[in-house]
Amino acid sequence: MSREPRVDAYIEKAQPFARPIIRKVRDRVHAIAPDIEEAMKWGHPTFCSGGKIVLGTAAFKAHAVINFWRGQELGFDTKDGAMGQLGKLTSVEDLPADLDAMIARAVELSSTPAARKTKHPPKPPVEMHPEFTAALARSPEAKATLASFPPSAQRDYLEWIAEAKQDATRQKRIADAINWLREGKRRHWRYENC
Repeated sequence: MSREPRVDAYIEKAQPFARPIIRKVRDRVHAIAPDIEEAMKWGHPTFCSGGKIVLGTAAFKAHAVINFWRGQELGFDTKDGAMGQLGKLTSVEDLPADLDAMIARAVELSSTPAARKTKHPPKPPVEMHPEFTAALARSPEAKATLASFPPSAQRDYLEWIAEAKQDATRQKRIADAINWLREGKRRHWRYENC
């Protein structure tokens, strides 16, 4: 069992109420996963397995917290506005009875690849303006070029044409789009080689 001296120093500097909380969590982590590594990350004691963060602890002026690194995947929600999933801890009695099981699940999960997070929901498809559809039908070369582009490049053209508020503006944009597509150009072709 390796103990990081900086974690010892952190515990000694913590508020008196927080010391037993962090010591207890530290002891339970080492009991459940003897090969766990200790580190100081973001100025707080952190426990890693195989180089991957499992959980961290932190002590503040009036409370302490435990933050499971992949807590959402474990089904933990943040409570009481605290940064940790177990809420604001003010004594050892605030630790959950199933803390050992939580730690064991977190250690086990750390050995599996993290689920990919979607940054945002996909955008709804943009409908092609009927006049642009007609113009593409008259120019198979432009239509083929547009179809060969990735969805984001197609979206650039479709949104640009749909955003036109006046018919004259839309007609000019459609004419420009058809010419650019015949030349194999994307909507923002001017900025591609900057």
